[in-house]
Amino acid sequence: MAEAFVLDELVERLTLTTRLSEREARHLVREVIAFLDEPVERFAHRRHGELQREGFSNEDIYQRIAGEIRQRPFGVAPLSLRQVRRLIYG
Repeated sequence: MAEAFVLDELVERLTLTTRLSEREARHLVREVIAFLDEPVERFAHRRHGELQREGFSNEDIYQRIAGEIRQRPFGVAPLSLRQVRRLIYG
């Protein structure tokens, strides 16, 4: 399994180049993979809730989420504010 090999290789590199133990490095790699693997819809819902709790207006939230989506490796074209709204509210 190529993914397991790459994961092991990355864990080994982290333990050699940082002060992380193998257990900590594996945990870090799993967290990073989970972070990057989050579907765009889930990301939009999560960020909407976070930004609402911080007191942002929905219009500001949509703009911010659209910008954040452009910065992350989702593999989707940039979204309009209307598309972001649709992700959140369906």
